[in-house]
Amino acid sequence: MLKQYETVIILSPLLSEDELKTATSGYTKWLKKKKAELVHQESWGLRQLAYPIENKHSGFYVVLEFKAENTTVAELEVELIRDNLRVLRFLTVALDKYAIKYNEDKRAGLVGRNKKNVQSKEANA
Repeated sequence: MLKQYETVIILSPLLSEDELKTATSGYTKWLKKKKAELVHQESWGLRQLAYPIENKHSGFYVVLEFKAENTTVAELEVELIRDNLRVLRFLTVALDKYAIKYNEDKRAGLVGRNKKNVQSKEANA
């Protein structure tokens, strides 16, 4: 049975733009090869870290939301651990129905910073 997961990956700030795209597309292709369904992919860009990791104070954040089986998630985590030159840290979370609904609402602009813009557009209509 497929469950929905969200993986946040922190990549090294020393990567070039091309290396960053290659790493991200590599993981999405890997997930598709393992028959996982990619729901959403988002890049948060370069952000400050709360504490230094390997003497680095910032990192590129990438979020992958996908549907897969438990074994696929375990294999993905092994791949991320092996890629220790590009990947500083990662976290995979299984999403429940409330988290899935929240993510869908956030993408639709019903939650968060875009909420005010959506409400003002509805009021003008």
